[in-house]
This record gives sequence, C-alpha cells and structure tokens, in this order.
Amino acid sequence: MSDLVSNLLGPLDKRACLYFYILSAIFLFLFVVLILGGIIHLIRKRGQVNYLTVLQAVILLFNSFLAYFINRLFYSMCARSLA
Repeated sequence: MSDLVSNLLGPLDKRACLYFYILSAIFLFLFVVLILGGIIHLIRKRGQVNYLTVLQAVILLFNSFLAYFINRLFYSMCARSLA
C-alpha cells in the first residue's frame, strides 16, 4: 500500500517535464500559423478591414503567445529543478 501511495503522490522524474516542452512547441506552432494566416487574410482583403475581426485576431494571437510562454517557463522551471 505504501508503494502505491508513493508512486501516485511522489515526485516525478525529469521525463515528466517533456509535457511542458510538447505544449510549448504546439503553442509556438499555433502562434506562427495564426500570424501567417492573419497576414494572408490582410493581403487578400485589402481595404476591407473589420476592426472587430482585427481585435479578435490580436486577442487570439496574444492568448497563443501567452500559452507558449507559460509552458516554456514551466518547462524551464521543471528541467532546472530536477537537473
């Protein structure tokens, strides 16, 4: 019983930090795709700028960048604390 509790609640090894690394890579990819998609959209719809759509795009970009940065920060903290 003690081994079960120790396995479930004990500290994780350094491989668990890979979770934050993968999430940061996903959100960085999403951020780049959103930037490229926004540029392509602006080129195609020249002169037809809807400010609400631009505001939504900026908020979406900010959220994806923030998620990337937070997961990168968590990965750095995790990797350095278990080194």
